[in-house]
Amino acid sequence: MTDSLSPSSQLGRPCPHQALLTLPAQEAHVSAARHFAADLLTTWSVPASERDSAVLIVDELATNAAQYGRERMTLQLVLHDGTLHIVVTDSGKAVERHRPDIAPDEHGRGTGIVQYLAQSTQVHQTRSGREVRACLRCSP
Repeated sequence: MTDSLSPSSQLGRPCPHQALLTLPAQEAHVSAARHFAADLLTTWSVPASERDSAVLIVDELATNAAQYGRERMTLQLVLHDGTLHIVVTDSGKAVERHRPDIAPDEHGRGTGIVQYLAQSTQVHQTRSGREVRACLRCSP
């Protein structure tokens, strides 16, 4: 878990639509995070277009966490009052590693995609790593 409060605790009451997944911070596990989110949002009856946007956000944030995290990454999803809170944490530092296998023009677009799709985004450096939050309006 992260050092900061979860979206449900900030709202002051438990939320029935919340889930948490912790995985090793490795690119091989990004697809598991993506499939977890897609299946869960289908179960929660999130409409397809909003679900697709949310899954893309999860994919981008999990990819970053896998690339820059050290040990683990955590995906938290909370659907409350028509807003989906997507929180991805990693155990890495804010320092980016140079990836020689990625062309410069193909690197760094993920953050822009997330900011375009989400109504709001926040990045926090915590004591144990980095936390990225994205909020997306959804109509379950």
